[in-house]
Amino acid sequence: MSQRPFLLAPEPDAPFPPAELALRQPDGLLAVGGDLTLPRLLNAYRGGIFPWFSEGQPLLWWSPDPRMVFRTDRLHLASRFRRGLRRSTWRVRADTAFESVIAECATRPRPGQDGTWITPSMQDAYVALHRAGHAHSIEVFDGARLVGGLYGVAIGRMFFGESMFSADSGGSKVAIAALAHTLHGWGWPLIDAQVENPHLLSLGAERLPRAGFLHQIRGLVDQPEPTAAWTTRFGEFPAARMADATGH
Repeated sequence: MSQRPFLLAPEPDAPFPPAELALRQPDGLLAVGGDLTLPRLLNAYRGGIFPWFSEGQPLLWWSPDPRMVFRTDRLHLASRFRRGLRRSTWRVRADTAFESVIAECATRPRPGQDGTWITPSMQDAYVALHRAGHAHSIEVFDGARLVGGLYGVAIGRMFFGESMFSADSGGSKVAIAALAHTLHGWGWPLIDAQVENPHLLSLGAERLPRAGFLHQIRGLVDQPEPTAAWTTRFGEFPAARMADATGH
C-alpha cells in the first residue's frame, strides 16, 4: 500500500505528526492542508517542518532526509571572493527592509525554476512572523540600493533559513556569511538550509541525517532568546569585515 501524507486538522494550534514519519518519495513530504497562521508556522518550525508549495497546489509541509545545514563556524567563502570583498563598500544590516528582501526572493529569476514558491500568501505569512519578532532579514546595501539578502525564522537559538537572493554578484554570499558570523558570536551553532543544492554546498553547507537534525534543534528551540527585531542587536557593519571572518 502506498503511503500518503497526513491531512492536518483545521485548528491553527493542532499538532503536526512527527517529522520522522515523512515520506521517502517525494522525499520529506509529511502533511497536507492547514494554514499559514502564526501558531501553525511556529509549531512546524519547532518540529523541523517547513511549508513549500507552488501557486495552485495545496499547502504542503516537508521535513527532508538528509537536511542541509550550515555550522555557523564553518561557512566557506572562496579565497578569490574574499580578496575582492576586502575592497567592497557594501554595508550589512538586519530587519530594516524585510518586505523588500522577501519580495526580491520571490521575484528574482532562478536557473531551472519556473515561477516561485514564495506566493503572495507566503509573503503575507512571513511578514506577520516578522512583525511578531520571529522572522528576520539580513540585508546587504550598496549605498541605498539593496544588492543581496536573506530571510528566515528564529526560534530559541535556531535559525531556519528560507530564501536568499543576489541583485549584484555575491550579495547572498555576504548575507549568509554575516548571518553565520553573527550567530556564532551569539552561541547559535546551526542554520537550517533545508534542501541540497550546489550553491549551498559551495558555501560549506553539509548534509545532516534528519534524526540528527531533529535531535539538535529540539534543544536549541527551547533556549531563551528575545523575540524582537534584530536591527540593534545585529548592528550595521561593512561587508568587508566578512573577508577575514570566514573561510577554511
